[in-house]
Amino acid sequence: MSDAKKIVLAEDNSVFLLLLKFRLEKEGYIILTAIDGKKAIELIEEHNPELILTDIMMPFISGLEVISHVRNKLHMQTPIIVFSSAGQEEIVLKAFDLGATDFMSKPLSPNELVIRVKRLLR
Repeated sequence: MSDAKKIVLAEDNSVFLLLLKFRLEKEGYIILTAIDGKKAIELIEEHNPELILTDIMMPFISGLEVISHVRNKLHMQTPIIVFSSAGQEEIVLKAFDLGATDFMSKPLSPNELVIRVKRLLR
């Protein structure tokens, strides 16, 4: 299983976080979870994941700041999928500006997320 791909998942809703973690682990991914952007950045720096999934609205450090840190400070090209509640168009555009790879609005379907993750990691 050493070739299993690592994913950092940052989401401040613990129920949703565990749901996504469970669903992605069932597909064979190694999921490293963070409930805020600060922890997400620590995990990204420590584990160099193949993919980053982040909510935009989080305590301490937002998903936008996570994207900015990964692209500008770490200079990593790691794909990043961002989640955001509907109706936050300017935030979504900002996320893409900063270097997000893909976007999903919440509430999101775990099955659709798995499809998108597989597409980015194949």
